[in-house]
Amino acid sequence: MATAIQLHQDAKEIFFDDLIVSKTDTTGRITYANEMFCRVAGYSEAELLGQPHSIIRHPDMPRAVFKYLWDTLLEGREVFAYVKNLARSGDFYWVFAHVTPSHDAARKTVGYHSSRRIPDPRTVRDVIAPIYAELRREEQRHRNGKDSLAAGYRALTELIAARNISYDELIFSL
Repeated sequence: MATAIQLHQDAKEIFFDDLIVSKTDTTGRITYANEMFCRVAGYSEAELLGQPHSIIRHPDMPRAVFKYLWDTLLEGREVFAYVKNLARSGDFYWVFAHVTPSHDAARKTVGYHSSRRIPDPRTVRDVIAPIYAELRREEQRHRNGKDSLAAGYRALTELIAARNISYDELIFSL
């Protein structure tokens, strides 16, 4: 089992130079991790295999984004998202993720494939980080209630609706 990660105030951003790839089963447990994923996240392949993909979930990430991601995947559709991940060291790295359902010969979903690329740093800094901070604030405002996730998700859908575009159109317009 991987060790718990200690967050630190002087966390540094990690940059990478190749595609990060992983695969999971239908419950989100890692079944494959390429070398770049292992290197950037700071885990060996053996430490990652069988772990929930949330092992790299950064606490700055709004839960609403993951709800949207999972809802989309469970509908059998691919999804794109900007994600801030947490390395074992406590440092972080941003990715532009493309996640797709994997199917068997009978078209039954048997897992998920995720390819993550380097995002445009200006898009992350100027657009995504402020949006995610607002979604996290909304989730935290409702922290003591059961509707924390619902509040963040409502804020996400309102943001998209206010722009009169779909989530995908928002992501690809950035």
